Amino acid sequence: MTDNDIIAQILQGDRNLYRKLVEKYQPMVFRTCMGFLHNKDDSDDLTQEIFIQAYQTLSGFKGDAGFSTWIYRIAVNASLNKTRKSSKSLLVQRFEMVFGNSGKQEYSFPIPDSENPENILILDEHRELVQRALESLPENQRTAIVLSKYDDLSQRQIAQIMKTSEGAVEALIQRAKANLREKLSALQKKKKK
Repeated sequence: MTDNDIIAQILQGDRNLYRKLVEKYQPMVFRTCMGFLHNKDDSDDLTQEIFIQAYQTLSGFKGDAGFSTWIYRIAVNASLNKTRKSSKSLLVQRFEMVFGNSGKQEYSFPIPDSENPENILILDEHRELVQRALESLPENQRTAIVLSKYDDLSQRQIAQIMKTSEGAVEALIQRAKANLREKLSALQKKKKK
């Protein structure tokens, strides 16, 4: 049974079949969310929200592109919206850190017995640098690089999702890589000071 067959039956009233689409595409949607959000819990929550939104708007699915392309578009847009909201929230948090806030927050993280704590800190620092560099990219570059590197999609698939040409996707990925190299280098230099 194809995705379009499943969708047709869902729209005719067999809502239980939606589970098949969720099972098939949930890992892909989760990876996309992780590529933007870099947080498992937030990505899990957003993945659920995306599938709820997709179900509620399933009657709007025209079938011009594959269901995978349609759900990717929803995932990318939802992830971008979430990062925009998170950026505003981070700005408020930074403001509170600079000017003080009434409640002090304590942060802790578990350290596996088998891992050297110094290595964990170094890995966390590198991950944070990459996340900050990714988040600073223009949205179209970030979208192209996340779909390329996190989801391992072809330029053709990315072009369909982003509604652009394959040449434009290739250029976006190249610019994103160059910008990431530049930003990571600048962040490394800034960190060493």
